[in-house]
Amino acid sequence: MKYYFSLNISANEFLPYYRGEILSIVVTTNLGTRVKFPAMHLRKHLTNGGIYGHFCLETQNNKFLSLIKID
Repeated sequence: MKYYFSLNISANEFLPYYRGEILSIVVTTNLGTRVKFPAMHLRKHLTNGGIYGHFCLETQNNKFLSLIKID
């Protein structure tokens, strides 16, 4: 299953997730569905300014497959 959503998280806001203090993140998809996944998968998308843009989360049987930025 593919979920599409946008994020707008500053670097400071993401810090607790990056440190592992908060393990999961919950996003609301473009269709209004709430999806929870491990925050560690966002680390590769972190820039000095934070995490911004449109993303596609792909799962299979409720297991993480991939997270890509689709800007």
